[in-house]
Amino acid sequence: MERKRLFTLVFAFAAVWLLFSCRQQPAPDPGVITLHQPVWLGYDTTRIWYSDFMPPDTDPDSIVILDQRVPVQNGEKSFLFKADTTVPPMFAMHLWYKGKSTDVLLKRSPVVKISYRFDPGTKVYRSVSLKGEFNGWTPSRTPLQLKDGVWQTDLLVSAGRYQYLLVADGAEMTDPGCSLKESNQMGGFNSVLVAGNDGGGYAPLLIPERSSRRKIWIRLKHQPEHFIVLCNNRIIDESRYRVNAGELQIQIPRDAYRNQRSWIRVYAWNNEGAGNDVLIPLAKGRVIMDPSQLSRNDLHTAIMYNVFVDRFFNGNPGNDKHLPDSIVLPRANYFGGDLAGVLQKVEEGYFKDLGVNTLWLSPVVKNADGPYGQWNDPPTKFSSYHGYWPVSFTETDSHFGTADELKALSESLHKAGMNILLDFVAHHVHQDHPYYKANPDIATNLYLPDGTLNTEKWDVHRLTTWFDVFLPTLNLEKNEVANLVSDSTVWWLNEFQLDGFRHDAAKHIPLSFWRMLTYKVRKQVVFAEKRPVYQIGETYGGKELIGSYLGSGLLDAQFDFNVFDAALGAFAGGRPFVPLSNRLMESLEYYGHHNLMGNITGNQDRGRFISYAGGDLKFEENAKEAGWTREIGVGNPVGYKRLQMMMAFIMTIPGIPVIYYGDEFGMPGGNDPDCRRIMRFGDQLSDPDKENLSITRNLTGIRRNNLALQYGDITWHLVDEHVFAYARSYFGNTVIVVFNNSLEERKISIDLTDFAPGKNFLPRFGHQVTSGKDLLTVSLPGNSFEILINP
Repeated sequence: MERKRLFTLVFAFAAVWLLFSCRQQPAPDPGVITLHQPVWLGYDTTRIWYSDFMPPDTDPDSIVILDQRVPVQNGEKSFLFKADTTVPPMFAMHLWYKGKSTDVLLKRSPVVKISYRFDPGTKVYRSVSLKGEFNGWTPSRTPLQLKDGVWQTDLLVSAGRYQYLLVADGAEMTDPGCSLKESNQMGGFNSVLVAGNDGGGYAPLLIPERSSRRKIWIRLKHQPEHFIVLCNNRIIDESRYRVNAGELQIQIPRDAYRNQRSWIRVYAWNNEGAGNDVLIPLAKGRVIMDPSQLSRNDLHTAIMYNVFVDRFFNGNPGNDKHLPDSIVLPRANYFGGDLAGVLQKVEEGYFKDLGVNTLWLSPVVKNADGPYGQWNDPPTKFSSYHGYWPVSFTETDSHFGTADELKALSESLHKAGMNILLDFVAHHVHQDHPYYKANPDIATNLYLPDGTLNTEKWDVHRLTTWFDVFLPTLNLEKNEVANLVSDSTVWWLNEFQLDGFRHDAAKHIPLSFWRMLTYKVRKQVVFAEKRPVYQIGETYGGKELIGSYLGSGLLDAQFDFNVFDAALGAFAGGRPFVPLSNRLMESLEYYGHHNLMGNITGNQDRGRFISYAGGDLKFEENAKEAGWTREIGVGNPVGYKRLQMMMAFIMTIPGIPVIYYGDEFGMPGGNDPDCRRIMRFGDQLSDPDKENLSITRNLTGIRRNNLALQYGDITWHLVDEHVFAYARSYFGNTVIVVFNNSLEERKISIDLTDFAPGKNFLPRFGHQVTSGKDLLTVSLPGNSFEILINP
């Protein structure tokens, strides 16, 4: 049966375009309110879940790829697809069902084959392997074979740059045969493997230029040869767009005028590869040109704020309960923050004044009451103040408040035009969870076959490892367990009218669970209630691992920790901007130029950004130990300037900016639990804190009120050791962002000829700007930034 579903398509390239122009056009499907995410094809075969792109419980009437019909049977939800090497960078899958049609973009595999060689010279090793971003830093996954005196292997990796190390007889070292190295953000360096095109070349560049009531014009650079244009989830016929005088002219389809919200998407490629993609929001068929036309349901407008509930604000001292200080030291105990405190700050206007429109709450499900875990210096156990030790699937924890208070918070946020996301823990439960106590076989094995503990084996046993001996990992590959957990997840969504979730430990959970959960979310909320749900996951690893959890039937986004790590080095550490530029480019190419990935200032599992930036926390030290053994502050006041640069960066790049509580003004600290200090407000802030808070508010306002920073396409203008400049453009509205992370003033010149000729720009942060004929020069002091906007 499986063999019948596995097929290879060989085609004449022109047949694709013939199919687009000649096929019948069934009625559009007005029920779909989310855009289909493109599907990356695998190096060999790919399982395509066509059920992700139709209403739940729907069988397709027909599926066509490259002018060939795909054999599927009713009741199936997927098929195996194998594309040969002649397929274009992008093409479409067309689905027909119940008299409707929808189209899905398929992208040719970015995977390339690399022959890796390591010549040890005169040294003799018994074993050599590689660990790096391409294998989850797990050397057992990439052993090398010794042949003719050279250690070697073949790697299958996506085009891009990967940090790695050699492991020779158990000792880690950089590759002596590789001259390219990058900081590991911990005081050392890793070697860098470059696979495929390293971001050079001249792939197409598309910039939305202007619009009328019926048409859209997109400026073209680097000679794109082929286009795919979609309105919502249907390909626009070629007869409705044409290239003329360096512009792509698109006629807006009539269907768009019937919908309150539609989207135009444009993809292009040439012989050098695929270019950036364009995303244009429409209101009743007209291009949106005013941010006031957008709502909280337009996810690209989100500015997220992470509220760590216990450490935020105590609104109801009546629910305060602490474990004995003799067992749990204060910083590992409850601080008293609660839902009532968050609601109070909503009603006081703190979040509105800050300029955020989406709150992500730490878990508020009922947790274990007693002390668990152990830290030895100084000796202490821990309370479950953080919310990640659940003993219930549906009860709220009394430390944080009541179900009614959570409902009141949700209602208040929606009334204020804001979204609410809840941190959900699906991976594990606490050992005191009644379900686990009654059914211990719902968990994976605590012990490995060799008798060792299966704890904290983050990569080698990614899907089965326990986080601690008292936190059983749920075996979510068991259907009954996955059903129970996913049902409870959807219950929270409906019971409290949540707008989505932050999913803890996403990579430690099998894809089958995420597909089950998202199916239920789509069926019971997205299609039933006609409202979007945003799901973002937490995964540390390479872009292939992170991306494997993304899709229309999986998660919408993940936090982009790889961009964060590079930004931490550039902005907090003053390191060269080139690695950051490369990381950002790779993310945009892999996740899409209009992705919904989370771009963070920090999180609850990292040392505070400002303490690294000010030097009071060292990159090479153990930030957790440092937080326990000394009082960590900001250090050098330059840390504030560096934090301002970081905030400007996440507010001006594609993706969703995410502010970790306290980073809006510069909360210092080591790692957990020192990065979880009590929040400070008002008179509790120092003068530098207040200045930083003011700049953060200014930055959120600039992003919120400028469509170029929400839907604009990005172009790179200058990247060197200490200067980084890029621009984002949306229908004649261009925003230029410039950074100087050196210690000295720099005069930075930007040529406007190709992207903003004849335009005047005003600095939003008061730095000196001079203009010549299509040449803009910005004078930036050390450790500063500027945002220039054409009025």
